[in-house]
Amino acid sequence: MFRSFAHHLPGETAELPIEGTLASFAGATAWLNSAPLTPEGLRGKVVLVDFWTYTCVNWLRTLPFVRAWATKYREHGLVVVGAHTPEFPFEHDIDNVRAALTWFKVDWPVAQDNDFGVWRAFSNHFWPALYLADADGRIRYQHFGEGEYGATEMAIQQLLIAAGAQGVDQNLVMVEPHGLEVPADWRVVQSPETYVDYGQSSGFANGGAASLRLNEWTLAGNWTVAEHAGIVNAPGARISFRFHARDLNLVMAPATKGAALPFRVTLEGAPLGDAHGDDTDADGTGTLSDQRTYQLIRQPGAIVDRTAEIEFLAAVAEAYCFTFG
Repeated sequence: MFRSFAHHLPGETAELPIEGTLASFAGATAWLNSAPLTPEGLRGKVVLVDFWTYTCVNWLRTLPFVRAWATKYREHGLVVVGAHTPEFPFEHDIDNVRAALTWFKVDWPVAQDNDFGVWRAFSNHFWPALYLADADGRIRYQHFGEGEYGATEMAIQQLLIAAGAQGVDQNLVMVEPHGLEVPADWRVVQSPETYVDYGQSSGFANGGAASLRLNEWTLAGNWTVAEHAGIVNAPGARISFRFHARDLNLVMAPATKGAALPFRVTLEGAPLGDAHGDDTDADGTGTLSDQRTYQLIRQPGAIVDRTAEIEFLAAVAEAYCFTFG
């Protein structure tokens, strides 16, 4: 659901620069929601290319706007094309991506980009990234990361009108995000994205949870730290993180697809109560059943340094990356 509000600018919108041409999607390994698309076949349409990977919390927080734009401007000639370029191994699984389209209500064409062919064709370096092409196939606007939603939407409107679209509503969408799609509270976030592996990890501390300093994490119980993830080998394994943010999320997965593994989260050693996330109850319990991002904690009230501990009550599970909001 989205609403609109009026925007008013002093004078006319500035002409958008030409920043290249719409690159090929030939590197896609599969297509979802569509037959394969080409730049030539999209001529006459305004095209918004959205690079994403379904566990990326930064992309998830942009999704309400992309979803609203796809809905509002489709009849006026906007085509949104998602380029799903995986970060984690399980994001290469087409069935996982298909499930993500349902979870997140993504109904536009998606190029599965397992080999990074589309990513390289666009010379892209970021999740999320937006490229906006006009009806002649020229890139006229780019944005990387979160934010600048008003500027992006006004660029969409400008290119649609230039292409001859009639009756384009020039109000800007307002969205009502929920769960992982809610914007981060950047005023209080003092913890960085942190990987749980030996390939990219930082902040690991030897010693117990009680001795952690801000943005340090530690393990207890039977773990294997692999290049791609921390792997839970036996029930009772725990991972603790001392963080400073409203939200704590963890990308994790059952090692066997389709398994349902219980876990429990505590905050300063106590049940979560009203600080529970979408994927935990007030007592901190949750079930690890999908290979995705789990929102474990969303704190109300004042934010201070706190230690969260996740205990895995069954094996085998994999923990990939903490993110915060």
